[in-house]
Amino acid sequence: MIEKKSRSSVRVRKHLRVREKISGTAEKPRLCVFRSNKHIEAQIIDDVKGVTLVSSSSVQLKLKNGSNCEAAAQVGADLAKKALAAGISVVCFDRAGYLYHGRVAALADAAREGGLKF
Repeated sequence: MIEKKSRSSVRVRKHLRVREKISGTAEKPRLCVFRSNKHIEAQIIDDVKGVTLVSSSSVQLKLKNGSNCEAAAQVGADLAKKALAAGISVVCFDRAGYLYHGRVAALADAAREGGLKF
């Protein structure tokens, strides 16, 4: 009998496959997105040092509804503002196995409009 894989385990396998190719450096850190049912969060990571440089989330921003595209856009804009203040302007985008659609795309577009390049 064929074993059915859960959606989250498939996403984690996709993320691991992508992480073999994408790595953040000091010159070009990695912007990683995590999406849950209630919230969205993003962080900019230097994988060489293993350090989170900048982060933002719908929990940090105390958004009433953190599970919609408007909240994702606010998180992306906040992350871009913090990154530019920290001297980060170029990142590589890691969607963490999620489809580039909906909240993930809204966060990325808002980060681009905020001044990040990827």
